[in-house]
Amino acid sequence: MTTTLDSAAAGHRLGAFLKDRRERLDPTAFGYTGRRRTPGLRREEVAQRACISTTWYTWLEQGRGGAPSPRVLDSLAKALMLSEAEREHLFLVGIGRPPKLQPRAPEGISWRLQRFLDAMPLIPATVATATWDVIGWNRAAQLALTDYAALPPEGRNILRRMFLDPATRAAQTDWQGVARFLVATFRAETARVGEDGAAARLVAELSAASEDFARMWADHDVLTPGEGAKTIRHATAGEISFEFSSFAVDGRPDLKLMIYTPASAGDAEKMRGLAGPDGLA
Repeated sequence: MTTTLDSAAAGHRLGAFLKDRRERLDPTAFGYTGRRRTPGLRREEVAQRACISTTWYTWLEQGRGGAPSPRVLDSLAKALMLSEAEREHLFLVGIGRPPKLQPRAPEGISWRLQRFLDAMPLIPATVATATWDVIGWNRAAQLALTDYAALPPEGRNILRRMFLDPATRAAQTDWQGVARFLVATFRAETARVGEDGAAARLVAELSAASEDFARMWADHDVLTPGEGAKTIRHATAGEISFEFSSFAVDGRPDLKLMIYTPASAGDAEKMRGLAGPDGLA
């Protein structure tokens, strides 16, 4: 009985959401003219745009159409011109789970997120895609990790740097551990966000250029970025230890914010030395 009631409640939530979004649409924007008695598109117009029958769409709005497939929900999201947040909500009320994420071009980060990064003069922070392309960073990251601003976009990929750049490899006190972590999170994150094409191209490139990568990739390890610790060998400051944490970027589930907090007072002092008086102003 509880399952039946839950299913009915879910159907009504889905129906109410579909109806509300349908009635918000401007018919003239879709080429529909003439007087209408009710706001928004008609049910048959949404059904036609979604390539489903009018009868079934009507049942969905009435809460008695059953659980639609992810393909149908995707079609409805496009037909109703839903935003990413609305599309996710449609899936949650429709089938109880979020949609598979859609790959997005790494066009950069918002100025607000950049201001957040810049507010941490002693804590290196980066924003990276699922394929470990760094698209955002602060000055502390440039000083302690890599001067990303001096590199071309393709040179900011952490996997490429870790497996193909001797200087990056030498800077790791535990290269094996760091490399395996990167490969395992790369496998998990690209599958989560649906970056199959980009991932396949990067895997082919790195497998051909690095036996180490090919071997680690063949192990099929999977991890989430989570939290951890790492120590780097800095060219001027010597060894610096960090505790890192990964955070999701709201509205951009394809991105991860990595924050590297100095592990001790001594490590923080080394970051102060790198930042200099101007960097702390």
